[in-house]
Amino acid sequence: MAELRASAARLLVVDDNKVNRLLLARSVEMLGHRAVLAENGRVALEMLRRESFDLLLLDIEMPEMDGFAVLEHMLADRQLRDLPVIVTSSLEGLENVVRCIELGAEDYLSKPINPVLLKARIGASLEKKRLRDQLRDTVRRFATSEVAQDMQQSGFALGGKRVHATVMFCDIRDFTALVELQPPEETIELLNVYYALMFDAISGHGGVVNQMIGDGLMALFGAPLPLDDCAGSAVAAAQEMIELVEQFNLDRVAARKAPIRIGIGIATGDVVAGYTGTQTRATYTCIGDTVNLAARLEAYTKVARSGILIDTATRHALGKSVQFIALGDVPFKGKAAAEPVFAVALAQT
Repeated sequence: MAELRASAARLLVVDDNKVNRLLLARSVEMLGHRAVLAENGRVALEMLRRESFDLLLLDIEMPEMDGFAVLEHMLADRQLRDLPVIVTSSLEGLENVVRCIELGAEDYLSKPINPVLLKARIGASLEKKRLRDQLRDTVRRFATSEVAQDMQQSGFALGGKRVHATVMFCDIRDFTALVELQPPEETIELLNVYYALMFDAISGHGGVVNQMIGDGLMALFGAPLPLDDCAGSAVAAAQEMIELVEQFNLDRVAARKAPIRIGIGIATGDVVAGYTGTQTRATYTCIGDTVNLAARLEAYTKVARSGILIDTATRHALGKSVQFIALGDVPFKGKAAAEPVFAVALAQT
């Protein structure tokens, strides 16, 4: 038997005939992979939901749950639908082959199975899985987990839908002046630390950072995935962001570096959220009056000298535990009427 490679794949072999299971497992192991055995579809499905596999070799005619039922369950399960399946069956008829393929199977091998053909089909299926996993990792690296999940569930399509959400804008005060006083390498390091802190606070409260431009960022609460209390979550995240920056500044001052300050604007309402761009390059974002208002509020933090500013809709959605100060009505560019603005106090620790 060939020695197992460090990169050996883990295959689940499903067949109600013990001899068939053992022979197929031996063939798999001779190819340098690891084989785990299941005697019927029910057991196989339980194992698939409990353990991790790279490929499924599936018989069709089995007691308790046949191969067709297994494929149907896998197709309906977001966690299992991308697992490659090679059907190994003695069931004849083109309609059976077609049904398996329509249910998501990669391939169909008739018994008795040719070992050379088995090797080729396993290799091809594992390579497809490797490429899919690589693509998924790339998406997760350049998009948030929520956007990646939305793409996996709904697929990619340009356009958007109306949702109720809270929008946050944040940037570093006087960043341009700060950049002029330090080398570019130090600026990049500062931004990396800043984003790490902001991302942690935002994602920790259910938010999604969907844009980063220089020292500024835009975050969504309630899109692409719904959030029960999008306004409260956004304000809690903003309070934590301010606190994290204050703690970060202790290290900067100790290192004889200038402390940084941030301004955060938050607005709540209906937005149109979705993918904008082209079929070759797109981003997940949202548009609407709520977005514009949040951006205006962030910019006004410089005038108000307040770290967190919110609109009326966000204020009404907050509980009594959040303290705020009414700053009066403020005229904003592009708004027909002045908007009531409220400054949020830091959370008490």
